[in-house]
Amino acid sequence: MAQETTQWKDCVEKLSVLQWVLTFLLMGVCCSVLMLYLMFTSLWLFPVLYTTWMLMDWNTPERGGRRSEWVRSWKVWKHLRNYFPVKLVKTAELSPSRNYIMGSHPHGIMCVGAFSCFCTESSGFAQAFPGMRPALAVLAGLFRLPLYRDYVMSAGMCPVSRPSLQWLLSRSGVGNVVVIVIGGATESLSSAPGVNTVVMRQRKGFVRLALEYGADLVPVYSFGENEVFRQVLFSEGSVMRALQTTFKKVMGFAPCLFIGQSWGVLPYRVPITTVVGSPITVPQVSCPTEEMVDQYHQLYMEALSQLFHTHKTSCGLSHTHQLQII
Repeated sequence: MAQETTQWKDCVEKLSVLQWVLTFLLMGVCCSVLMLYLMFTSLWLFPVLYTTWMLMDWNTPERGGRRSEWVRSWKVWKHLRNYFPVKLVKTAELSPSRNYIMGSHPHGIMCVGAFSCFCTESSGFAQAFPGMRPALAVLAGLFRLPLYRDYVMSAGMCPVSRPSLQWLLSRSGVGNVVVIVIGGATESLSSAPGVNTVVMRQRKGFVRLALEYGADLVPVYSFGENEVFRQVLFSEGSVMRALQTTFKKVMGFAPCLFIGQSWGVLPYRVPITTVVGSPITVPQVSCPTEEMVDQYHQLYMEALSQLFHTHKTSCGLSHTHQLQII
């Protein structure tokens, strides 16, 4: 009986992760194709009505979105969390009377740690940080895809665009936590087991935004994120790397060639520990100077490095592992 229970649990966890991976990869395209197909069937009225409503609702993603605590609390997310498992570690308190910008590192292939911890309640964010509302900033183009836009909004995601972030930090009250994957698509191209590289040395826009709205900066590192998939890495200067870079510039995301442990897409079962660091107090300055931006950017990089080295051994890395910031 115990063996059957374990096998059933294992099967449910794998199916939970598989649906999430397929949703990540295919749902946006499938929803768009479905709406187009229905236009040429007897159900044409549905896509017409939806498209009309979508146009009327066009700016909602950049005005705080439309999160659903019901969707964020689906049991399927607990099965996804248990598959790896994913763990959220709190190192300091966050005040509901402040707004925060969290920098999430590294990107990995699919941001498993960031999704599980900030887009669902499976890892206990609400219990760890009462009164705080997390919003994971993702590719703005996703909110132009029919049906899929509503799905990602329900999980609390928002476009990683300046109007969207400004709204959350200035017109949505306090207690907002804007989570930005700083390295973005460029960082995903370097994701591989054993790699601890983050792309942020020239990325200072999030610091400027924090200064303009007085939002404290919080570094976050997900140990194990780069271990869940094996990726074919192409060297700088190669034709394939050039094609990936060109695609990224045009489409906004990078076409990573990766493989998992089962069926090619199921990720490896590797523990992911998402550690939320201590906030860096940031003053509100309407027009921050470049020197001020550089100062707080340097403070952030130092805090991220300290966070990494403080927790690396307890999260499965050896003391010889180093964090490379490029």
